[in-house]
Amino acid sequence: MKVPRLYVEGNREDCVEGKRVIRDCVIIDGNVEVWLGKSEEVPGFVSEKAKFLAREVYDRFYLYVDQTTGKVEADAIIVLPDGRTRIYLRRGDGLMLLPVEGFTKTLIANVGNRVRTGDAFAAVTTRKGEVHYLKPPRNGTVVFIDEITNRPHYVYYILPEE
Repeated sequence: MKVPRLYVEGNREDCVEGKRVIRDCVIIDGNVEVWLGKSEEVPGFVSEKAKFLAREVYDRFYLYVDQTTGKVEADAIIVLPDGRTRIYLRRGDGLMLLPVEGFTKTLIANVGNRVRTGDAFAAVTTRKGEVHYLKPPRNGTVVFIDEITNRPHYVYYILPEE
């Protein structure tokens, strides 16, 4: 299974050395996006005000979200495995952090899926064998499923719709 790619806002120095980029990055200058691979040259029209988003390990997305408020702490772009679909997150965007905890957990929605308030995004089976379907409080898009924190459960990160 392919993993989405994550680009997170950083300093110019994190991406550029001289006139070439030292890692995959996205440069956003006004309404222009420039996608560059490692060792490609930065175009001359990029201004000093441009934002640089460096490629990051997707599984570390949770580090860029405040776990108490659900606010995104840096601009980010998630590129889904199909390569065409992109999810843009801005600093301050609020995410719904929805835990999936129980004896047996079944994930239904995957990253990039749109979930509606009436649809289940996960199911939990209790020790007694009862199945409970978890539904989001608002419509939204799944941007991340945290599977690697110190607890043996999952947390869905869902970007709510306006």
